[in-house]
Parts: sequence; structure tokens; C-alpha cells
Amino acid sequence: MPTCKTMTLRDTGRPWLNRGVVMLTLLALGFAVVPPANAAGAGSGATGITRLVKSRDEWRTLLPPERFDILFKADTERAGTSPLNNEKRPGTFVCAACFLPLFESKAKFDSGTGWPSFSQPLEGRLETKHDFGLLSPRTEYHCARCGGHQGHVFDDGLPPTGKRYCNNGLALIFVPDGEPLPALRQ
Repeated sequence: MPTCKTMTLRDTGRPWLNRGVVMLTLLALGFAVVPPANAAGAGSGATGITRLVKSRDEWRTLLPPERFDILFKADTERAGTSPLNNEKRPGTFVCAACFLPLFESKAKFDSGTGWPSFSQPLEGRLETKHDFGLLSPRTEYHCARCGGHQGHVFDDGLPPTGKRYCNNGLALIFVPDGEPLPALRQ
């Protein structure tokens, strides 16, 4: 009579499978325990920024499809396609959804990655969470006001932080110095 053996991960003899199972488990746990930044109710978040809460349908009517997909479906634009890569004027980069200022141009640098990169955000303007979407843990960051996905932060940036905030260009709007910042979206 055949016997049934309970197989554990170390029994498989396939280390790539073991890692895959572990990463899929972490992926499931990561999404189960970390809510999206805009899941919080209205009011003041941990950053002191008043949350702007809108449904996905409301955002869809306010934004072009490409921006909506990046900001609220965490899509990524193709590397090298953003005109903001070549933006070198002094000014402010604001969230393309709610218009909260996120970065100053003095923090922008050419990382050679094909996406606008910054060494630091304006204080309290971003929130982060772990992202296991590529089976390797990364830190994803969002606008602290609307929860719109901006990009990922890495530890290979410039001083003073040593961080590289790698941003989707379509998630930002550049406002040159001397021009008024747009009013925060309501």
C-alpha cells in the first residue's frame, strides 16, 4: 500500500521553488497588512497633511488615463519617456493628482535610470510601504495627501540622504520658480 509523505520546503530539492514560495507568501502578507496610503479616512494623516479622499472613479474622471494608471494603479511609465528627465530649471515638482508640492528642483539629479530622480522630498510629503511586486522587496512611496503612487526609493542616491527617489514623470507636474503653484485639489 503506498504511503503518503508530507513534503516540506527543504524536501523539494529545488531551491528556486523554495524561494518562490517564500516570496509569494511575503507578497501575500505585504498586501494583506499594508493598506494603500489613501485607504485612511479623511482627516490629518501622520504627516500632518490633510488627506484628500476620492474614489477611483472620481480620480479617473479628473486625470488622463496614463496618469491615472500610474498614480492609482501603480503602473510605471517606460524609462526615458518623461520630459521631466531633462527639466533643469529651478522650481517645484507637485503631485499630478492633488497638486501637493513633493520635491524642489535642487534635489533633482540625473541618475541615468531614465526616470526623474531626487535625493530628498519636501519634509512630510511622502509616505512609504513595502512593495514585493517584483518578488524582491522595495520601498514604494506615495503622495501623503492623496495616496497617488509616485515611484520607489533606493539607497544609491546622492547626499545629503544617500537616497534615490525614482519617480514616474507622469506622476508629477513641474512648476518653474516665479509661476504660482496650483491650488491644492479639493
